[in-house]
Amino acid sequence: MSDARTPAQIEADIISRREQLAVVLDEIGVRVHPKTIMGDAKAKAAEAVDRTAGRAFVAVNRTVSDVKAQFVSEDGAPRLERVIPAAMLAVGVVGLLAASKRRRKK
Repeated sequence: MSDARTPAQIEADIISRREQLAVVLDEIGVRVHPKTIMGDAKAKAAEAVDRTAGRAFVAVNRTVSDVKAQFVSEDGAPRLERVIPAAMLAVGVVGLLAASKRRRKK
């Protein structure tokens, strides 16, 4: 049993390897092309922004729900024992800001 190959087989192997190498080199060329690198960087940045925006949305939504739970009962009725003091505080702050603005104008 001899593993000797014919010149035609060797030539066919060389051609096959050359074609495989050409495909690999083309793939490398595409991967290191500046447009590909920029596209990958943009995609990663967009993904990071989307992920951050999603986390921010969830955090804000949770905070709004927590604040709403402080002023509205589970059945949807306002909790007057908390709404009235908060409203009075808001009116007081607005009044102080208005008075401060008037003093600055004089």
